[in-house]
Amino acid sequence: MATTVTSKGQVTIPKPVRDHLGIVPGSQVEFRRAPDGSVVLEKSDGTRKPSRFAKLVGIAGPGPSTDEIMAITRGD
Repeated sequence: MATTVTSKGQVTIPKPVRDHLGIVPGSQVEFRRAPDGSVVLEKSDGTRKPSRFAKLVGIAGPGPSTDEIMAITRGD
């Protein structure tokens, strides 16, 4: 979906995006940079449910060290 930037730097958020995020007049939105460099628009009032993957972050533990991985791949 493309939109035009005004001379004041404003854009209209397309209706399907507003509906998806639950953005209504007066809503706060947040722009953040994703790890891949893209920019993400989010509703910032905290009503959006967390990612289904958020609860999995960090549960695998530290894992093997680089030396251990090298020993495994070398067959030591």
